[in-house]
Amino acid sequence: MSASYRRIPYGVANFYDIRSRNQLYVDKTRFIRNLEEYNYVFLIRPRRFGKSCWVSVLSNYYDRNQVEKFEMYFGGLDIGKAPTEERNRYVVIWFDFSVIDKRVDMLEESFEVYGDTIIGGTCKSYPDLFPKKVTEQILGKPNLIGKLNELFNHTQRHNIPVYLFIDEYDNFANVVLADHGQTVYHQFTHSDGFYRNFFAMLKGSAGKGEGGLKRLFITGVSPITMDDVTSGFNVGKNISMLPEFNEMLGFTEEEVHNLLKEYQDLGVFDHDLNTTLKLMKEWYNGYRFSKGAANDLYNPDMVLYYLLDSIPNKPGPQNLIDTNIRIDYGKLRHLMWVNRQLNGNFNLLKSIIENGSVTSHLMESFPLKQLTNPENFISLLYYFGLLSIAGSRLEQAVLRTPNRTVSELMYGYLRAVYQEGEIFRVSLYQFSNLINDMALAAAWKPVFMFLADAIKQQTSIRDYLAGEKMIQGFLVAYLNVTNVFLCHTEWECAKGYVDLYLEPFRDQYKELHYGFLIELKYLKRGDSLSDATLSATVAEANSQMRQYLQDAHFRNHPEVQFIGILLVFHGWEMVVCETVETEQ
Repeated sequence: MSASYRRIPYGVANFYDIRSRNQLYVDKTRFIRNLEEYNYVFLIRPRRFGKSCWVSVLSNYYDRNQVEKFEMYFGGLDIGKAPTEERNRYVVIWFDFSVIDKRVDMLEESFEVYGDTIIGGTCKSYPDLFPKKVTEQILGKPNLIGKLNELFNHTQRHNIPVYLFIDEYDNFANVVLADHGQTVYHQFTHSDGFYRNFFAMLKGSAGKGEGGLKRLFITGVSPITMDDVTSGFNVGKNISMLPEFNEMLGFTEEEVHNLLKEYQDLGVFDHDLNTTLKLMKEWYNGYRFSKGAANDLYNPDMVLYYLLDSIPNKPGPQNLIDTNIRIDYGKLRHLMWVNRQLNGNFNLLKSIIENGSVTSHLMESFPLKQLTNPENFISLLYYFGLLSIAGSRLEQAVLRTPNRTVSELMYGYLRAVYQEGEIFRVSLYQFSNLINDMALAAAWKPVFMFLADAIKQQTSIRDYLAGEKMIQGFLVAYLNVTNVFLCHTEWECAKGYVDLYLEPFRDQYKELHYGFLIELKYLKRGDSLSDATLSATVAEANSQMRQYLQDAHFRNHPEVQFIGILLVFHGWEMVVCETVETEQ
């Protein structure tokens, strides 16, 4: 085993720590050249996608104080071999708005105190550019906007270029919106709100002379706040969907393969490379941020999470979903509820979950008040990383859930809405144990009888079960409550498509030896249920299931017994729940 392998910087966003402590860094510095084509840049990417680390890379590249450390930072990297003329020539100011106190009564005060600290630290870091008298004049202004204005005026007069970074610009705004609603959110993003005034000041300071605010780089997870505080990002370029920046954050499949191979060659990764890559592709890959992009991307946080528990020669994470990657349902609930009533966004979310994809225009910006517009809501799900570009249809994008991790999160949101709206409540603890019994001992019937009995007792859910597709989506939402099965819908086999395929997750649980194919049949509640109709429906389902079970995929896995299940629903009521026995 090699002692010199690059350590895994999971959760590390400080480029100095990564480079000075021999930690893994996937070289993205070639994108610096493309970025320099724009002075004022706005970039949206999902949570935990490497935005803060990239800001750290840029700040160290452009900071005039880091010129002596340039080789330590960028030696051997793409940009280090051919740096641009802009390197190490800026005063760097870096705001991270995720640290702002989210309590409503402390919001503006925290914003001001934090801003004072950043401006004071900036002046102290460049004493040759901000002598004591100048610093006192800057810090003597009554608020953050005044201090920044004074700083920009000084640097403009003396031809000192400033590069301003705002990381997670919408973090505290999103928390306030989720926890306190639109009224409080509007107080600081509209009219004379302090946050709107802050961005108005930046807009007014941009592009004046050789000094002052020359470059601006803003990151966030959605365009809503920017649209609200500026009526759209009209002081620069939104590069979020430009194909040349698709791979700037995130890892390509080639990059992930090379990482695994590097650690395998060093003797610290003893997993099968192809099996691991297949697993990681299903759970962590699938992000694409431009219709013109060539490659899907892996979420870098998820990849590092997996490697952290696999190196050196460890078994890998027990839970493939990093809890830090989850977008808490509470952050989304305000998008679907108005006055305790579900709005159209919920039905749209439910339809997307059930179908797995949607076609829509992607909107670059939109204010909060227009979020009920379906294309805006779909665009927001895309910005959050819950949908990803899978193709195009004329001017529209074809969007799908990027991977199994996101699919499981989406099913969790659906269950949360059902529970919060008192539409459907079950003990997930009890149901999880039934799923595990099904996986370990083929005790499948109690799982479906549990749900059928709960539906009988809770009438509200019945309005959401009008049709085979709706019942299929409902079942998958609850069958995903544990990850012992990989749940596939409309799985292609034997020249047909089985409605549900519960594949035992043997890559994670070798003790699983049962898989299940489920054929759903739906008879309208308003139609009479005769014995002849039911017999014909069951006979058709039996014939289809026997055909499916002959598929080579199932016959070539002798370590797994595949069981065919027939479920017939008359409206919301399950009237048949039986199995088909065939030779294995």
